Amino acid sequence: MTRGRPDGAQKKRLLTSVCIVAVFLVFLYVYFGSKNSGESALEYGSRSLRKLGSSYLGADEDSDLGSKQDESSLVLLDGEDGITPRSFPVCDDRHSELIPCLDRNLIYQTRLKLDLSVMEHYERHCPVPERRFNCLIPPPPGYKIPIKWPKSRDEVWKANIPHTHLAHEKSDQRWMVVKGDKINFPGGGTHFHYGADKYIALIANMLNFPNNILNNKGRLRTFFDVGCGVASFGGYLLSSDIITMSLAPNDVHQNQIQFALERGIPAYLGVLGTKRLPYPSRSFEFAHCSRCRIDWLQRDGILLLELDRVLRPGGYFAYSSPEAYAQDEEDLRIWRAISALVERMCWRIAAKKNQTVVWQKPLTNDCYLEREPGTQPPLCRSDDDPDAVWGVPMEACITPYSDHDHKTKGSGLAPWPARLTAAPPRLADFGYSSEMFEKDTELWKRRVDNYWNLLSPKISSNTLRNVMDMKANLGSFAAALNNKDVWVMNVIPEDGPKTLKIVYDRGLIGSVHNWCEAFSTYPRTYDLLHAWTVFSDIEKKGCSGEDLLLEMDRILRPTGFAIIRDRQPVIEFVKKYLTALHWEAITTVDSNSELGPDGDEVVFIIQKKLWLTSESVRDTE
Repeated sequence: MTRGRPDGAQKKRLLTSVCIVAVFLVFLYVYFGSKNSGESALEYGSRSLRKLGSSYLGADEDSDLGSKQDESSLVLLDGEDGITPRSFPVCDDRHSELIPCLDRNLIYQTRLKLDLSVMEHYERHCPVPERRFNCLIPPPPGYKIPIKWPKSRDEVWKANIPHTHLAHEKSDQRWMVVKGDKINFPGGGTHFHYGADKYIALIANMLNFPNNILNNKGRLRTFFDVGCGVASFGGYLLSSDIITMSLAPNDVHQNQIQFALERGIPAYLGVLGTKRLPYPSRSFEFAHCSRCRIDWLQRDGILLLELDRVLRPGGYFAYSSPEAYAQDEEDLRIWRAISALVERMCWRIAAKKNQTVVWQKPLTNDCYLEREPGTQPPLCRSDDDPDAVWGVPMEACITPYSDHDHKTKGSGLAPWPARLTAAPPRLADFGYSSEMFEKDTELWKRRVDNYWNLLSPKISSNTLRNVMDMKANLGSFAAALNNKDVWVMNVIPEDGPKTLKIVYDRGLIGSVHNWCEAFSTYPRTYDLLHAWTVFSDIEKKGCSGEDLLLEMDRILRPTGFAIIRDRQPVIEFVKKYLTALHWEAITTVDSNSELGPDGDEVVFIIQKKLWLTSESVRDTE
């Protein structure tokens, strides 16, 4: 009956042998896999190259940079520089579009419990330091240097963003069209199939603005397009001297912001979820939603109230959606509910035609004070800071105006372009005088002129388009670039003075950010990064300079530039990593040079080389 079956002892020995072999194979895989730079970068938490240190400047012997490195990845150099990495590993090709703090794989791996109904899964969730990628993000197969502005507004290389599903999904709306090795953008949108330019002129006509130009003689300058698609609305507004912050999440249309930035149009990855948008109060003169798929009635209208927070006194909200023209009973129900909500918020209808309604926010607090007691939504608490935004939860309340804005019946800003150099009223919030503002403007004008002299051998008039000032202060760096055909993302540290409202008051745009974390953008989206004392700042926080270098490399386009303005030890630290990052030193200028900086700062300019992985080259061939 039991013939041909092993006895219990034999079976046990067999299982033991199998387990031993399996453990041995796992050990070999882990041991040798950790030495393979390509494979080691596939999952979060793999730190085969090094454990990133938190201290890297002025370190003593106990905290020397070399003590934090795997010796197998280092090469000894002659002189006092000590040791430096031979190379960083290269991430697997599937991570060529990695956005570390908006990566759904991280959410799955760490099993974060998020409320999908309020879009929490589209908000920022950054990996802890030990789970960060420590590798260089490769370009996709066949990557080419992006098409230059202004031609890029209408076409990009398909190889740079090899995603065509939006062209098929939105073919009836003319978002984008695949033509050979390029993707074209006819300027269409969900509610403006015949082109953004005609749609923009229609809205201006509805509001009776002169010559059907939406900037209303420079009175409207900063726009906010929520659920922006591929940002054609913002792209076509640029010719009217209007700068738009185009916002969309990394959702099912996940590459829309990547397309926008590849086109050279200002854009940012974000969502109206549970946290405040990274913009101060009273930043935008005009907000826009064209079938943006947002439930404005949820949670007592909290999302519409967040929009209200970032709108200026007298600001507009253009809403194009089926509810605006009420086709059926459900549309009518939603329209009545939204109308009742905005009426309680003291918004009035400025214009309404066909599928589009434009509401206007009040100029003063009068309407808020005249509401019946207990009217919802309530006014925000007096101790609520409407400019505190980094990681701050939204609240379903109305942000009233300051006494100054209430008395002046508006923001008191000059029309564009005069507002770029006119001292804005909110300077007083920081104790800054007009003279201090003017000196800062002149200082950065001189510095930017020097930068351009240093860059001139390497750039032409259309080399640069997407620029980021990683520590913008009052926005004077961006103001000095106004005569160049570029736009600037002005970034303000989350723990410093809240000067981003000054940036917006100047008619510029930007975001609050913490450089100890990754920025909310796709790889290869900026042509120039300007880092003024950013490395020194994060050192004080105990964050890793190596992580910041990798992040700068991630968001910098191949052949793009970085201008690092900092102390000499910072520059020496960065120089150690040039080979590892495939960066080329362009010039170093100290305070003793004719073009040198002020004080003890040193200017160091690099250019990122174009490189491809062996897989990319093979796939291209």
